Amino acid sequence: MSESTLKPLVPLAVTDHRRDILGFKYIYPVVSRRAGGVSVGINLNPNNACNWRCVYCQVPELVRGNAPVLDLAQLADELDAMLEEIVHGDFMQRSVPEEARRLNDLALSGNGEPTSSKQFGEVVDLLGDAMRRFGLLGQIKLVLITNGSQMYKPAVQAALARLAALGGEVWFKFDRAPVAGYSEVNQIALSEAQVVRHLKAATAHCPTWLQTCMFATDGLPPSEEEQRAWLDLVQAACAEGAKLEGVLLYGLARPSTQPEAPRLSRLPEAWMQAFADRIAALGLAVKLSL
Repeated sequence: MSESTLKPLVPLAVTDHRRDILGFKYIYPVVSRRAGGVSVGINLNPNNACNWRCVYCQVPELVRGNAPVLDLAQLADELDAMLEEIVHGDFMQRSVPEEARRLNDLALSGNGEPTSSKQFGEVVDLLGDAMRRFGLLGQIKLVLITNGSQMYKPAVQAALARLAALGGEVWFKFDRAPVAGYSEVNQIALSEAQVVRHLKAATAHCPTWLQTCMFATDGLPPSEEEQRAWLDLVQAACAEGAKLEGVLLYGLARPSTQPEAPRLSRLPEAWMQAFADRIAALGLAVKLSL
């Protein structure tokens, strides 16, 4: 990789999570407001395909589907080039705001559901090898950002156990409790029993946080009924054995590219804090990002 390949055209910012900012196919750096530093993203869905279609999703030209066959050699080369620049080069000084010049994590995220890749387990092992080579084990996090839909699969569960052994953690998407077996926010058929089952599987194999995006629709916040349903389902999952680390509660930071985008807006800080307080009342840790 040439030095020029690794220079973003603009400094990184929390509002800019472009996956192609370096010209790479699988690897992209972002300044993460939730991480409080630089997160190196691993995009297993360069085809912009996901099995969900969240209304707040910022992925352009999102389509329904699963991850394609990955070129693991290219992924490894891109990751090595990125980490070389961060760990041994001057990438932070060139491209990152001073207050965020710390490498916080490697994040399996990207433009779709990462666990939809049949090579997901191989990627976890590849990331572990890279962390060892660069002396990052025990120094940074390895994070899986997931909608949890594939947690019933033995291969995914086995990969989660290896993720945990690397000091990893899961960020499990849970935005709203489903209504009549459907989630409007995530645009997917989903039952409460599925949420609980998948959440239990995740927490059984790896430390797991819920990640929840709250926003206004047509100027209105989630109703009291929606809030209560969310809280009740989390409480029920915990009662059935889901051992959560806590909840990552956040609002809209970047514009959606979905058809619903004009209807969505940020919620006031006071509303977000009030909901965070209700979550804390369940006995769960809450990290709030506005």
